[in-house]
Amino acid sequence: MSGSPMYSVVSLDPGLMALGMTLRATRAAARRAREEERRAEREALAAERARQLAERQARARAAAERRRAELAERRRVRQESHAAGLREEQGRADARRLDEAESLLAPLRGAPDRATELAALQHRLTELRAGLGGPLPLGADIEELRGRIVVASGGTAGQAADARPEPGAVLSELRQRLAGLGADAAAHDAAGSRACAELLDQLDALAAQPDAEVRFEALLGTAEHALTRHAHTVARAVEDATARAEEEALRAEEEAARAEEERAAREEAERAALAEALDRFGVVEDGARDAVRDAADLGAPELTAGIERSLRTAAEALGARRTRAALDAVAALETLLPSVEERLDELQLAHARRTELARALKDAMTDAGLDFTGGEDRGALLVLSFERQSGAVYEATVRTESDGTPLLTYHVDGEPDMSVRPAASGEAVCAPEELLDLVHRALDGSGFTPGELTWDGKPPRTTARRLPGTQERRSR
Repeated sequence: MSGSPMYSVVSLDPGLMALGMTLRATRAAARRAREEERRAEREALAAERARQLAERQARARAAAERRRAELAERRRVRQESHAAGLREEQGRADARRLDEAESLLAPLRGAPDRATELAALQHRLTELRAGLGGPLPLGADIEELRGRIVVASGGTAGQAADARPEPGAVLSELRQRLAGLGADAAAHDAAGSRACAELLDQLDALAAQPDAEVRFEALLGTAEHALTRHAHTVARAVEDATARAEEEALRAEEEAARAEEERAAREEAERAALAEALDRFGVVEDGARDAVRDAADLGAPELTAGIERSLRTAAEALGARRTRAALDAVAALETLLPSVEERLDELQLAHARRTELARALKDAMTDAGLDFTGGEDRGALLVLSFERQSGAVYEATVRTESDGTPLLTYHVDGEPDMSVRPAASGEAVCAPEELLDLVHRALDGSGFTPGELTWDGKPPRTTARRLPGTQERRSR
């Protein structure tokens, strides 16, 4: 027997079992309360994140609206400036033509018999001047007035010959105006450029013909009108090209603004998701680290490794800002923690039972005459050491089987397995089995009832029973 382990399966009294059920229910209620607190904390953090996100999104929308309003205002100002520029240019051209038409009234001013006709033409000229720079085009009206003036002043052409510039000078001024439109004018208005060139050639031919003053004057108005229209068309084309370039720039700016808004929205969503993962991790981190320590204290390395691995995975994903992986890892930790805590509660209950059984066993062993020499808590088992007066060493190990049943294991060193008769004092000395049977009977009333003491190779006393030694070997 010396050195060979002996076993005894311990059953629990009904009162102790009922107490265990009560403790189990209490711990389950505590776990539910913890989970409810975590859920409430997660919801509060989510609500705060949502509030902050809504504020950031509102600010982003306001900034985007300001950008769009600024772009729209710039477009409006540009369009109004473009329209004003066109009106101003047209007004200047119309004013020049009206000045030229008014200069043709000089012959009528020297003819008293034409005063009524002069007054009518002058009145019409004043009306057209009042409309300069307005929204309505005046080109056709000015051309019509000029024709009337040319016809009216035809009979008095000789009276004011000195008042009119020479045809050559007029032609030179018109050609300078045409050239002044720039080399790209023909590209912007090819038809207008050809028409002006042809009219100037016709005027050049009329200027060389005697007695062609009236025809020259009539065609001069047409040429001036064509030149003005051509200049206006070229200016509009240039302005339109500039406007298109500005519009393209505005559209590019709008596209860039939209792209920036989309990028900012993606970044905001990423930040929000990472913040969610951080918040949720913060809710369970302390509980998970407590579970790691408890599992180590209770001798459950598989629980320690599992929860540590889950913690490490979540922390590494968060540290690397891998949002999707972090959310998945935190969700896995949230799922794992309650089951680990439930298992730890069971282990703590079993540890408490082992502690109570070890305390009762220590008292029974010392009452039986053994000296207590030390104990060690190894998490999953408790080891007590005793010594008999004979010098034999008894080591008692208290552990729990997989179904929660307490199990006592004894190792005896330095003593045979039979009674020693007699002792020096004349008293019989009981063998280890007899001594331990006495100890077990002394445990009555403690709530623990050890079963038959047995060991490998010993046949059962009564009914066939599975040796706890096989469980002992599996649990090692």
